Amino acid sequence: MTNDNGNVLLALLTGAAIGAGFGILYAPEKGVDTRNRIKRKVEDTGHDLAERVTHAKEELTKTANEKKDAIDRKLDEAISTMSYKADDIIATLERKLEDLKKKNAQLQKK
Repeated sequence: MTNDNGNVLLALLTGAAIGAGFGILYAPEKGVDTRNRIKRKVEDTGHDLAERVTHAKEELTKTANEKKDAIDRKLDEAISTMSYKADDIIATLERKLEDLKKKNAQLQKK
């Protein structure tokens, strides 16, 4: 769920809860009935919001884990590539060292 969708959904739920609350308060019912109705609406809204928060948390955790896995794969690829390049550099340096040793040996014979 994107942040904008979550904000819109929260605004709609809040507006609906406020509208329902005003509707109940101005309805021609007994005070006890009105209070019970308000209590049920508040409980229902609370449960609904708790479910939505849980869902959002699960989605965020899922997305974070997917991103972490992608970063881990990229890091492994980069390390592997660097390792091959390091091996190439070491091999090249070893060849150059052997060439220098040969040239040095030739210079010492002269």
